Amino acid sequence: MSQVRSAPELDSRRRRRDSDDESGERDLDTRRHRRRSPSSESCSSSGDDDRSRRHRHDESSRRRQRDQSHRRDRGGHDERRRRSPQRRKEPTPPPPLLPEMIPGRTGGIYIPPFRMAQMIREVEDKSSAEYQRLSWDALKKSINGLVNKVNATNVKNIVPELFAENLVRGRGLFCQSCIKSQMASPGFTDVFAALVAVVNTKFPEIGRLLLVRVVLQLKRAYKRNDKPQLLAATKFIAHLVNQVVAHELVALELLTVLLENPTDDSVEVAVGFVKECGAMLQDLSPQGLHAIFERFRGILHEGEIDKRVQFLIEGLFAIRKAKFQGFPAIRPELDLVEQEDQFTHEISLEDELDPETNLNVFRGNPNFAEDEKAYENLKRSILGAESSDDEEGSDDSSDEDAEEESDDEEDEEQMEIRDQTETNLINLRRTIYLTIMSSVDFEEAGHKLLKIKLEPGQERFCMINKVYQDNFEKCFVQQYSMIHRLETNKLRNVAKFFAHLLGTDALPWHVLAYIRLTEEDTTSSSRIFIKILFQELSEHLGIRLLNERLNDPNMQDSFDSIFPKDHPKNTRFSINFFTSIGLGGITETLREYLKNMPRLIMQKQKPASSESDSSDSGSGSDSYSSESESSSDESDRKRNKRRKKAYWYWSNSKRLDEPNMQDYFFSIFPRDHPKNTSFSTNFFTSIGLGCITMTMSEIT
Repeated sequence: MSQVRSAPELDSRRRRRDSDDESGERDLDTRRHRRRSPSSESCSSSGDDDRSRRHRHDESSRRRQRDQSHRRDRGGHDERRRRSPQRRKEPTPPPPLLPEMIPGRTGGIYIPPFRMAQMIREVEDKSSAEYQRLSWDALKKSINGLVNKVNATNVKNIVPELFAENLVRGRGLFCQSCIKSQMASPGFTDVFAALVAVVNTKFPEIGRLLLVRVVLQLKRAYKRNDKPQLLAATKFIAHLVNQVVAHELVALELLTVLLENPTDDSVEVAVGFVKECGAMLQDLSPQGLHAIFERFRGILHEGEIDKRVQFLIEGLFAIRKAKFQGFPAIRPELDLVEQEDQFTHEISLEDELDPETNLNVFRGNPNFAEDEKAYENLKRSILGAESSDDEEGSDDSSDEDAEEESDDEEDEEQMEIRDQTETNLINLRRTIYLTIMSSVDFEEAGHKLLKIKLEPGQERFCMINKVYQDNFEKCFVQQYSMIHRLETNKLRNVAKFFAHLLGTDALPWHVLAYIRLTEEDTTSSSRIFIKILFQELSEHLGIRLLNERLNDPNMQDSFDSIFPKDHPKNTRFSINFFTSIGLGGITETLREYLKNMPRLIMQKQKPASSESDSSDSGSGSDSYSSESESSSDESDRKRNKRRKKAYWYWSNSKRLDEPNMQDYFFSIFPRDHPKNTSFSTNFFTSIGLGCITMTMSEIT
């Protein structure tokens, strides 16, 4: 610590320091004068050097002393200022506010959700610009978060959360977030397209706005030769066409533009586009797709493109030949919207389109409160349940709360709330799946599943209540109608599952009436399903018990579609099908019916002919009596013809039955296999020569 000096001493030191400064300045001036004077130049250099050296040394010492005195003076003044009670410390100015403390501004930094909610609650005026700005930032972050975390498994859960946000106000933000996310992750394009398809059913203007922006992005990338952006945009448009959000004419027009002046990149982009939406174009516009493939064939024959691109075109033709297997239009888990409920938008690449970029930025709304209330009502109608945002009545008195609770209970008894989001159903499926997978055997799984509380409409046990059987019957009809969409392994599992239900009588056998086993009414997938179904039934019940079930007289009406008897062609198809899968034993009754079918047909025709003859004779008795001679002559001629024809049949059949000629007739009347024998018999019967097959009929 420096000692505190008195005021006179400090004044004397200042005067002494000032005099030293003045003397030092005078010395400097004289030295400069000597240096500049011509007489000084004539003096000896040694003396001048010594004097200048001493002078510099004295000057540096004086400077050091002066600095030390300044420091001592400053320290003394500070010490007096601290000790003197008269001087008061000036107040320091407050630090500037952080960006998060300024209402209505976020400053581009991250604000936790709870802090954002607190800032929104602290704003008193709900229609002010600050509150609108905070709600806009919260809406933007919420929409971006929901779009970024969507995938094929949780898209059904994301959709209700997305509808809970004000999509009318944030439609520009939603479209911008979808396009950016799709550009960053092109592999999830079908997921984003499915999300847009669901939103488009409720807000068609949002679907059109997104389609317009994607088309503008495509045109911009095409002009700039930006291949990655062009590939992403075309893939998005392809999946929008698959979801029926965009019209198929948009896809055909885009392909026409890409293939008008073919280059390696444009042809490659067109090939990828056709792979993505070719299956849907094949169903919606087969002629347009055929014209596109003809253009591909022309480009391939011209040979002006690279070999690699030519191989891509050849691979595309192979995919088309395989009916776009491996490139489905819509995955089953993303088929969320019925085509009848979808709004399809048709735009042209040559139209002047407005991207409405002003929707991406915040703008004040004088009718903010009314618009928010209107969207709340719209949200209730979409989600089918009231939103739980009315929390103002929580501070009321206990008496009023009790009255409101009693009123709410009465309203709940009268009002039925239906959950359209299927959240409870999804949770039930998850619980059932985890219960089954964690069980050791079927008995433990059954006991655990019986403990699950099921709501009406969620029953799954067929042996407890008939309601379960009805539900599984609907599932059987639905799965059989959509069996062509399943892969082979899934198809096998579904067939084994329903075979087990039928074998244990958990499912009524009359559901087989939904299956019509003919060549025209079945596909390859449905035939595989029927094959696995009956093979599993035969393994579970045995061929004898299965045959008894199928021959039950009370159930023949339900089995007529599987064992058709309306036409010989369908009957033979059913017999051949079950014989080929190793279950020919269940078709014995059908074989007997097929063998007796010509006889039954003749028996049906004879009564009809006799009735027609009797009616003709009764109605025209007068004419026959008047023309008896002519009718008797005609009857004699017909009788003679029948006798000659019968004799010819008898003589020919007698010749065909000669023992010495049987080796030559063995190929016409085969006896090596019952199938060939019955075919020959049916053939001659169908052409009116059934009498020559009597010997073979006895053999069969």
